[in-house]
Amino acid sequence: MAKAKKSYFSGLTKDSYYLALTSLFSDISYEILYPVLPIFLTQVLKGSGSIVGIIDGIALATQNIVQGFSGTISDKLQKRKPIALVGYSLSALSKPLIGLSTIWQQVLGARFIDRVGAGTRSAPRDALIASSAGEENRGKAFGIEGIGDNLGAFLGPLLGVVLLYSFDLQIRQIFYVAFIPGLLSVLMIALVKEKNRVTKDKPKLNLSPKKFSRNFWKYILATAIFGLGNSSNAFLILQTKDIGVTLETTIIIYAFFNLVAALVSYPSGYMSDKFGRKHILLFSFLIFIASYLGFSVSRNVILIGFLFILYGVYQGIFRSVGKAFATDFVPQDLRASGVGWYSATIGLTGLFASIIAGQLWDHLGHSSVFIFGTVFAILGTLAFVVLVPQKSRHQLN
Repeated sequence: MAKAKKSYFSGLTKDSYYLALTSLFSDISYEILYPVLPIFLTQVLKGSGSIVGIIDGIALATQNIVQGFSGTISDKLQKRKPIALVGYSLSALSKPLIGLSTIWQQVLGARFIDRVGAGTRSAPRDALIASSAGEENRGKAFGIEGIGDNLGAFLGPLLGVVLLYSFDLQIRQIFYVAFIPGLLSVLMIALVKEKNRVTKDKPKLNLSPKKFSRNFWKYILATAIFGLGNSSNAFLILQTKDIGVTLETTIIIYAFFNLVAALVSYPSGYMSDKFGRKHILLFSFLIFIASYLGFSVSRNVILIGFLFILYGVYQGIFRSVGKAFATDFVPQDLRASGVGWYSATIGLTGLFASIIAGQLWDHLGHSSVFIFGTVFAILGTLAFVVLVPQKSRHQLN
């Protein structure tokens, strides 16, 4: 029994766990406010569904586009930790600014700063994760970080419920509390010891697409098509609230969605190391399609809760295995750039998806958001099956 346990978690280092704790505290800081943010915008600041879509879409796009450039700069300097440290600090400092907002444009500005920080840190952090374990355990490394990330996303909303309903805090005050776990994430990333790579030639800052393989760009194309239907999770929250579920119950449902994602992250990363990432990732795409179809027709709180659990399975697999697969298609010295542009693709398509979803929500009906998402998810899944190979020659690097 002990031997099996050792093999299941073997290959992970102290840095792997520090990085997981960094994501844990960072996501507590973010997710304590995320479920109440759409409610804050629509009920306190009197914004519309389109405003929610625009703010969340711009925030997501900002994070991931910045991540592409920060990854390239990180590869240029061959420095991961200092850039990640700056990003985590920016995100922590931005949280109280949302609570001080009196109009939605101020929320947009604060969210922009927050996501600039998230984008700055993410690619260098993911490169640190990839180097914290050997290639044969890379899925595990991303999986254990996924546990921290999604567990934080579970604990954050629950902490928000306790503060709102047991301590009678106002929604604005939640944004001030979020600074504390944000600061803890900064302390955790500071403990990581970056491994310095000795290179004879100084890397050149090169943004040319030619430095990545054709298979990498095929993976990016399939991800982009899929992502055009993957709008902000804020619409899942609004859909739940729309059928008459209380804010407290909505937040609890959302929290358990993240718990499922946390529980799934490490096993999915582990299985991707053993059985190949493409099969595991394809399974998550099919789950997404089933979830969105369910959200398009369901008006029952029990079924909505089940769909959130199903969507959590997708989220846990997609986050850990998707990034690990991206690093498989690039050489070691370009990992931050590769995972950065992969995430930039998710962010840019997420921007379009969320803006379109906001318009659909306001003008065509709430179900149309999820029908639109299902169509593009099916197209992206077909592209993924046809275009993306199971393995890459860089997996042995």
